[in-house]
Amino acid sequence: MIPEDLYYSEEHEWVRVDDDVVTIGITDYAQDALGDIVYVELPAVGDVLQEGAVVGELESTKSVSDIFCPVAGEVIARNDALDGGPEVINSDPYGEGWLLKLRVTDDDPTAGLLTAERYTAITSA
Repeated sequence: MIPEDLYYSEEHEWVRVDDDVVTIGITDYAQDALGDIVYVELPAVGDVLQEGAVVGELESTKSVSDIFCPVAGEVIARNDALDGGPEVINSDPYGEGWLLKLRVTDDDPTAGLLTAERYTAITSA
């Protein structure tokens, strides 16, 4: 099930908006396609990220996949719990498996993102 209150990128990241802070993770569709996630590489707090840039990696038993930044902003938090337990991304991708929190630099961080309805159409095509 795809949460209705989030926004999505075509690269299968999700974005939760809370004023000028966004939380970013990967979708259930993405974690399922990757398989068991065994390692996560994330940018450091304080890094300034550009929309669309590769900002990290997810390594699974199947492959290594890039993490793309769906919005521009400065990293204000990273989910350090993933260092010791990356498998939480598989079990709870929309909750405890979040990746980053950014302070956004765009006036409308959702401008280039998909609604849940549009994302559902892409993943079920």
